Amino acid sequence: MPIYLVQHGRSLPKEIDPDQGLSPEGIADTEHTARLSKDLGLKIDGILQSGKTRARQTAEILAAKLAPPDGIKEASGLNPLDDVAPWSSLKPSSNLMLVGHLPFMERLTALLVTGSQEKPVIAFQNSGIVCLNRGEFSTNWVIRWALVPKL
Repeated sequence: MPIYLVQHGRSLPKEIDPDQGLSPEGIADTEHTARLSKDLGLKIDGILQSGKTRARQTAEILAAKLAPPDGIKEASGLNPLDDVAPWSSLKPSSNLMLVGHLPFMERLTALLVTGSQEKPVIAFQNSGIVCLNRGEFSTNWVIRWALVPKL
């Protein structure tokens, strides 16, 4: 089963919003990505998000378009500086989307693809989705595709 890793949309600065909710641009970009995902036929079963306001709002926008049957759940271990090691043995039984932050998402992708979180393999963009899947003839994860709101 694939996993979909999402960096939250652009957020407001702490001086404007201490909770750093999504900015108008972040909302628009995430809505655009959600529409593209739906139009492309992306099917997800559930979304796990970090619990930070910007991740929750991003997850809600994506869920509104993609309607995951298992909904959205807050998950620990998806915050910006959390350790990615607990996620290294990730074996989802359904199409799972994780919504979180940098540098966590880039480190997790590197760990799953290369075995080392110190070897970056992709640069995430706010409101972007990176799809990982197990290799056809191996147990390693590979980057299958990425969808970003702006090229």
